[in-house]
Amino acid sequence: MNVLIVAEYLDNIQDPKTYNSRFLTVADMLIDAGHKVRIVTTDFIHSAKRHVSGVTSYKNCELTTLHEPGYWKNVSLKRFYSHWVLSRNLKKWLKTTQRPDVIYCAVPSLDFAYQATRYAKRYGVKFVLDIQDLWPEAFEMVFRIPVLTNILFAPLRWKANQIYRSADRIVAVSQTFVNRAVQVHETKKEGTVVYLGTNLERFDSYKALPPAVEKREEELRLGYVGTLGHSYDLKTVMDAMARLQDKPYYRRLRLVVAGDGPLRESFEEYATAKSLAVTFTGMLPYPQMVATLCTCDIAINPIKKNSAGSIINKHADYAASGIPVINSQECQEYRDLVDLYGMGLNVACEDAYDMAEKIDCLLEDESLRVRLGLGARACAEAKFNRTFCYSEIIEAIEA
Repeated sequence: MNVLIVAEYLDNIQDPKTYNSRFLTVADMLIDAGHKVRIVTTDFIHSAKRHVSGVTSYKNCELTTLHEPGYWKNVSLKRFYSHWVLSRNLKKWLKTTQRPDVIYCAVPSLDFAYQATRYAKRYGVKFVLDIQDLWPEAFEMVFRIPVLTNILFAPLRWKANQIYRSADRIVAVSQTFVNRAVQVHETKKEGTVVYLGTNLERFDSYKALPPAVEKREEELRLGYVGTLGHSYDLKTVMDAMARLQDKPYYRRLRLVVAGDGPLRESFEEYATAKSLAVTFTGMLPYPQMVATLCTCDIAINPIKKNSAGSIINKHADYAASGIPVINSQECQEYRDLVDLYGMGLNVACEDAYDMAEKIDCLLEDESLRVRLGLGARACAEAKFNRTFCYSEIIEAIEA
């Protein structure tokens, strides 16, 4: 079978082993199953905000990079323009390429996916949609102006609905996303939830690598991995740390933040103003991020209210690390996983008092940390192990 993977966000395709791409993993599995695979993506790396060149293949499959202008801010008119240019280039490229049997397409972005949708519909090509995030809903969380927000994002909402309606099979990284898609689909009553996950064998091989920050023997370490943006509530984490100043272990307490984003400078200034032991590593290659995360005693998942209402990337890495998580995210799907597997403690959103109490509870009880850490790893094995879970994506493509 000839499968075309249309996915804008593949991370660093010049060095794919240092990242953890869902779509390259699916490509690997399809190739192993004997299918012919081609990939079309962008020449702009979203996470690093830079262009790549000279990449024409991935393992045994053809990889085409189409040009887009790029952008600096994630929420900006320039980003929408950049995606529009990319979608026009995809439209031109599709006219020149061999017609596939199946298109396996990621969304977002909407423009890129929409062109793939139109092509599939025109030529009767099976279309399998994989929903990674909800647009325009994700932008509406940042840009909230009554009435005006609805008007501005109406065209994007229409385009999203057209994409969802056109899918022959719906896959998503969260039940929340599946529900959004099937509610506008004329025939689909359900979809397939496959969490982003990680390759546990590769993950475990990275644990022994040198971390970005060496850990002192007596140090107690909180860890955060991910974007430093408006949805992530690191200031509440630091407020919680400040409330622990009277604890005997306070001088041994450190927060390690692995990631980058528009609010990094603001978070750094906040940590300095509160005289807290916080280390910002910046963006790390995936192997080094894993090694750094696994030096931590507690993982922190601090999400602001009305943000990230789904399973997200860091959930898999936190679970795979085998350390307990303190979670303030309101997403009921994730809170239920935390309780079901006994892999951490849920706390009230944006509540430094509650978070400080839960941090203290775990730091004072090493046996509890060990028990919850075992629960985290059990969750990773059952829900986030790509080797097993991604077989459902392959089945959707092959069906």
